[in-house]
Amino acid sequence: MAEKTIRIGTRGSNLALVQAEYMKAMLQNAHQGLNVEIDVISTAGDRSQKENIALSEIGGKGLFTMEIEQKLSDGSIDMAVHSAKDMPTALPEGLELVCYPPRENVADAFISNKADTFENLPHGAVVGSASLRRRALMWRKRPDLEMVMYRGNVGTRIEKLKQGVADATLLAVAGLNRLGMSDVITSQLCINDFPPAPGQGAIAIEAHLENSYMLDLLKPLNHQDTQTALIAERAFLEELDGSCRTPIGAHAVIDGKKLSLHGIILKPDGTECHENHLEGTVGDARELGLEMGKLLRSRAGDAFFEDWA
Repeated sequence: MAEKTIRIGTRGSNLALVQAEYMKAMLQNAHQGLNVEIDVISTAGDRSQKENIALSEIGGKGLFTMEIEQKLSDGSIDMAVHSAKDMPTALPEGLELVCYPPRENVADAFISNKADTFENLPHGAVVGSASLRRRALMWRKRPDLEMVMYRGNVGTRIEKLKQGVADATLLAVAGLNRLGMSDVITSQLCINDFPPAPGQGAIAIEAHLENSYMLDLLKPLNHQDTQTALIAERAFLEELDGSCRTPIGAHAVIDGKKLSLHGIILKPDGTECHENHLEGTVGDARELGLEMGKLLRSRAGDAFFEDWA
């Protein structure tokens, strides 16, 4: 193994680099003597971070993966480390999500200098967020809130709070934990009231299916419960043709052989939502996700999705 160097492709954000280093350490702990290097790859999504524009308006989730996947396809890198929630459901031919390490906390964090909880924000408070899901979920509970577009890395978003650009923001607990910044969390939002984005809190490893050497190295690193949960959540997303233009939340929980799935879809302004809970077995994860998508699509009716175009 020492003769071959494994190349990990990743975005260049602080969180992406932490996740890539985490996977590098996992690989080297599992395979003594393995040479691993990290290649930082600039993506369109990263290059557009300075623009005050929602991802849904400039291309969606693929903006964070396209250049990395090109290098996977041509063999320049052996594996890619992604935040699972950033991954489109349709991947380039020959590429697959083949490994998931254990999932982190799936919840959203409430961060504010003006209130101790989301519910206690003053009437008409300004919340910074670029996530359609978070904005819709907040408006569902608090239609009085004003939302402002809020992009950039975690540090940038925290700094904007200090500058008074917004009174509060929501960020993933998992990302803050991985960055060692859990101290900035004011409170944690209830998962039932604020279901996470499909895949939130999980790292997804993408590789080429013809790279059998890489696939063998990754097998012992896969966390089966995390993979099963993500199969259900991503199937739900797939059935709804979900993207950054779609306010969708999903959370799958594994308990032995039982799988519970909570799914929700919302109008972007939070005025209408449809949600449900389904239970099945871990072996039916994909079927359960697809069933949830069909169920909520049927309940909502075609008109509901006109705002998602």
